[in-house]
Amino acid sequence: MKKLLFSLLALACCVAARAQLLYEISGNGLRQSSYVIGTYHLAPVSFVDSIPGLHDALNRSQQVYGELDMKELMSQDVALKLQRAMMLQGDTTLMTLLTAEQQARLNAGLRQLVGVDLTNPLIAGQLGKLTPSALLTQLSVLLYMKKRNGFDPMHPFDNYFQEVATRQGKPVGGFESVDFQINTLFKGQSMERQVQLLLCFVDNLDFQEALADEIIGAFFSQSLEGMEQAEDAKLSAECDSRPEEEDMIIYNRNATWAQAMPAIMAERATFFAVGAAHLPGDRGLLALLRKAGYTVTPVNAAPVPTPKSETE
Repeated sequence: MKKLLFSLLALACCVAARAQLLYEISGNGLRQSSYVIGTYHLAPVSFVDSIPGLHDALNRSQQVYGELDMKELMSQDVALKLQRAMMLQGDTTLMTLLTAEQQARLNAGLRQLVGVDLTNPLIAGQLGKLTPSALLTQLSVLLYMKKRNGFDPMHPFDNYFQEVATRQGKPVGGFESVDFQINTLFKGQSMERQVQLLLCFVDNLDFQEALADEIIGAFFSQSLEGMEQAEDAKLSAECDSRPEEEDMIIYNRNATWAQAMPAIMAERATFFAVGAAHLPGDRGLLALLRKAGYTVTPVNAAPVPTPKSETE
């Protein structure tokens, strides 16, 4: 489940070169630089002050793009659509979906994490109608909140950049629609696979806590390598992400965004804010932009040269 959830073992030289979340995109015919930052939804907004050059880059940019234009989430119709996507349909509940043995495993994990389980009518009423993937998301957030304070669900870190742009009267855009994210992130897996991953999480809470520590530590150290290594941590064959799941959640989206970015940047200097898991690696956004001919430079750090093409 490495990619589905989101170490610090990188060599010191590598961390020094890439201990950065914010990158400048230039060259390849761009008249003005654009920027891309790796975000973490549960980080406190105050962390923006710890990222070198962020405020200057945001002020120089003429528009902001995210994975989603957050204004889409403001309508009641979209809120209801998201709520329906997170709920089991008809008379199905987690208790009817799971076997007795699976219920016992889930309840044991809930007691360890939150001190109560689905035998409590109040908890059953709150959580019992969630899909396994939606419950997994909720438990991941709870695990994070045990580790670090400061998360404000009304003002998450990755929304900050669009909020600033809106206050400044700058355009805001998104790579994806709400419908795409629902179909990919909420409905992209079978119910059987959702159950499997939920049980993998609650059966291995010690592993998940250690993984959360590594991801949190890597993000706040601004180490993309540390985050990538944490995401690549393996648990077991059934619990690890399958190649097709990694493509669906990360790599196919990276490729689509990288194809869209040239036209967006050519129109206006743009500040892109996307999940940090999308930036590193050979199939990450940074590498894809460099392969497309752009110079991608850590802000306030030494330039990283664009590699020559195979035809040169």
